[in-house]
Amino acid sequence: MIAIGQRCPAGARLLADVGGTHVRLGWQGGDGAAIQHVQTLACDAHRDLGECLQRYLQTLGAAGAARPIQAALGVASAVLDDQIRLTNRDWGFSVQALHRQLELQRLVVLNDFTALALAIPALPEPDFWHVGGPATGAPGPLAVIGPGTGLGVSGLVPQADRQWVALQTEGGHVSLAPQDDREAALLSSLRQRFGRVSAERVLSGPGLVNLLQAIAEVDGRPLASDPAPAQVLSQALAGEPQSAEVLALFCAFLGDVAGDLVLSLGARGGVYIGGGIVPRLGAERFRRSDFRKRFEAKGRLAGYMHEVPSYVIASQEPPALLGASRAL
Repeated sequence: MIAIGQRCPAGARLLADVGGTHVRLGWQGGDGAAIQHVQTLACDAHRDLGECLQRYLQTLGAAGAARPIQAALGVASAVLDDQIRLTNRDWGFSVQALHRQLELQRLVVLNDFTALALAIPALPEPDFWHVGGPATGAPGPLAVIGPGTGLGVSGLVPQADRQWVALQTEGGHVSLAPQDDREAALLSSLRQRFGRVSAERVLSGPGLVNLLQAIAEVDGRPLASDPAPAQVLSQALAGEPQSAEVLALFCAFLGDVAGDLVLSLGARGGVYIGGGIVPRLGAERFRRSDFRKRFEAKGRLAGYMHEVPSYVIASQEPPALLGASRAL
């Protein structure tokens, strides 16, 4: 996380969740106030992030909202130094330059899934679907993972006085392993294209297309054209066989990777699944998938995994905006 400027206990706030496809924005009158003026803007409609944020600020002015003096941006990228470049979007910016461009007293930039993780303790219970395991987990860390345009990964580590530390990770780029001959053949096809198959190559919107292409190649039935990720998902939900296999594999691989994350973090408190894809499946369809079976299939640690609950974050409002506010 990078923070520039002095802490501002009062004053309006600009909040943003910057992904590879959309920028979700909100305005907050001050610490603890309701998040208002929520908008989702398409990245394709803007030259860069600065232009996108300026356009949103113009709409705030037209609506009579106070101009923000501080901002928190969750971005789909590693946040290591002043120069930020999105992983799945040809956008880059300088934190210092953006701070000046927006005329802010304070700017905080953090990874988007770090922001999502920060939101989890503040979200109400109806914002979660319980999709396996006990109703509540043991005291300890929480794991956070979510497929969208990319694959976000974070975690929450409990501290004293019911506080949490959110982790910034690039866990979406861990290696993916097959569990049977069919999966081995599909990942071999993807390996020929990419050289290395990370979890994000499969567990993301573009990953749905990658899986469909691999199935077509392995089965000797080349695609006439490459569909958009939303089309693959729609076809899968409608029962089209190849796309349905894509979705089944997607849920299974997500179980593998989420389970590995729980083991790595010791996240006995549970795993929380965000991102834009899984909520579209609906709770019952996701429960019927192989997600939970593969999540628990950790050999000698199967009993350990059986006691870890899993939830889907299904908030109607972008939860990362709340997390960005908490980062301030």
